[in-house]
Amino acid sequence: MYTPKQFKVSDFEEIREFVQQNSFGTLVTTKKGKPIATHLPLQLIKEGEEFFITGHMAYGNPQWRTFEACEDVLVMFQGPHAYISSSWYEQENVPTWNYQAVHIYGTAQLLTEDELKQDLTSLMEKHEGHRENPVLWDTLSSSLLEKELKGIVGFKIKVREVQAAYKMSQNRNESDYHTIIDRLQQEKDPNSKQLADVMRMKSTDSL
Repeated sequence: MYTPKQFKVSDFEEIREFVQQNSFGTLVTTKKGKPIATHLPLQLIKEGEEFFITGHMAYGNPQWRTFEACEDVLVMFQGPHAYISSSWYEQENVPTWNYQAVHIYGTAQLLTEDELKQDLTSLMEKHEGHRENPVLWDTLSSSLLEKELKGIVGFKIKVREVQAAYKMSQNRNESDYHTIIDRLQQEKDPNSKQLADVMRMKSTDSL
């Protein structure tokens, strides 16, 4: 991923938190030179001193069969993004686009059935645990779980390389930066408002 120095993020804990908050990612592999992608809910976990991306896909999805032949797979995560009008700047310039993105490279392998069950239990707890009537692994019938497990394949990707770029107008002066936040907050689309919140938080963190 092209990452200019002023937009590069190297703090792994910051990246880890970003992935946890934006965990619906895109898994990319290749088959005979052709890229294949699947959009999936994923988790970033730690085992000992190593980190892994875990997830599952439909058994009928042929992508999991490409894992063995791929030396590296790519997982992409994206946060809020928005168009930035140069009419918001003090001086003449061109428009641009602000965004947050993380690319993770690693080697993939399939999960055992027990590992898959553990990963699904964790995934459901993450997204259901706070609900009034949560649907958790232990609340579902064994017959249903047995049936559903036959239709999916679990995998984990050992993290080898992490690239992160947060392009959020760090190259603008302070006046432009705060004007961009205000204008984004006035836009109608949710992405712009979310990006404004992130930029405001980053500005507060730097004080």
